[in-house]
Amino acid sequence: MFDRPQPMTRRALLGLGGVAGLGLAGCAATAPLVDVGPALPDSGYDGPPVRLSYWTGFTGGDGPTMRAIVDQFNGSQDLITVEMNTVQWGQYYQRVAAAVHAGKGPDVGALQIDQLATQSARQTLNPLDDVLGELAVSSDDYPAEVWDGGVFRDQRFGVPLDVHSLASYANRGMLDEAGLGEIPTDGAEYLTFLQEAQGAGIEEPFWMPNRWPAHLMFLSLLWQFGGEPYAEDGTQATFDSDAGVQALEWMRGVVESGLSPDNVAVDSQYTAFKDNRGAVTWDGIWQINDVGGTELDWELTPVPTVGPDPAVWASSHQLVLFKSRQPDDNRLQAGKEFIRYLAENSAAWAESGMIPARSSAREEPQFLDSTSSSIADAVPTMRFLPAVPALGDVQAQTLELAVSDAVLGRAAPAEALRAQAARATTLMQANLEKFGGN
Repeated sequence: MFDRPQPMTRRALLGLGGVAGLGLAGCAATAPLVDVGPALPDSGYDGPPVRLSYWTGFTGGDGPTMRAIVDQFNGSQDLITVEMNTVQWGQYYQRVAAAVHAGKGPDVGALQIDQLATQSARQTLNPLDDVLGELAVSSDDYPAEVWDGGVFRDQRFGVPLDVHSLASYANRGMLDEAGLGEIPTDGAEYLTFLQEAQGAGIEEPFWMPNRWPAHLMFLSLLWQFGGEPYAEDGTQATFDSDAGVQALEWMRGVVESGLSPDNVAVDSQYTAFKDNRGAVTWDGIWQINDVGGTELDWELTPVPTVGPDPAVWASSHQLVLFKSRQPDDNRLQAGKEFIRYLAENSAAWAESGMIPARSSAREEPQFLDSTSSSIADAVPTMRFLPAVPALGDVQAQTLELAVSDAVLGRAAPAEALRAQAARATTLMQANLEKFGGN
């Protein structure tokens, strides 16, 4: 790891070694350089006109909101033109790593927080510790967990743009017709409420999926019961704890009790909700604008506290400055100016359905008037996966399968979790050798 290099020597410094071992074979001789450019003046960028490449994965309802913010930035000054390139998240990370190492990468990007460690290990990101003042951001204005999520191996690589979590969507029209009032926040009362909904004629009020977003439900419940899914140092999977078993038993119990149909496929619970067939569903707040486009009478509330402690799975989009094989001082300065603008104007991002990560932005009218503001009180309970390279791939191959098998009744929760946790630990150990230890 490097401290911020001095202007005379910074371009002689390369990123961390071992590129060939990170799935980028052949790039070691042309690894991008660690460089954050000269300090950005307090008054903003004052160099020659530049064009910046900005990559995101905002391909859904959040895309138009981000594009509008980019247009506002471009119109706010005459020297920097940001060109936004949108790539599906499923392709984004491999493409951006390949582009950076080929010398054709973007200047600035937005990453999902659970991919930040992997991209850092792949040597695509510039450390930002020494430029936080230039970016006008500090830990004082962010929740601790999302702020800390931008750090990997004691270096900061991301500036939080938002937090987004699971939430509870309720068909208010259906519940009112059934004579049911507010949805309880307590776990036992919540099950009673669902049973009352069923007794009032809503045949299957809560559809329990066996795949996406089932694993996000499981993680939320695991944390509520006091567990952790993985060791912080990336050495072991721990989702087979007693807390994990309790979480998965609750999920399977919803199916066994008849509150949910069996074998609910990917996103089917959400489709059923929109089709007026489910009274309540848990899904990400990224669905806000989509649900808002329907004729449903609906409401958004935090996920209920089923276990002893309030907790909910969350993620964050983090703003990053990419490395380059041929750093350009003007584009680096302009990139910092753009990140600063996005952070300072993140209240406008609430129109996408996301919650601005910046605490001061959550006090602005643009956020207070948004639907996502209804779950702002849950921000302190939002939990994030540890910063472990390639953890997402491990989770897709293990934890998600365990949750699916148990929800479908193919295996007992304890059995399913135990088998897949052992496999996950083996994969994590292999990744420690591949990416280096935390």
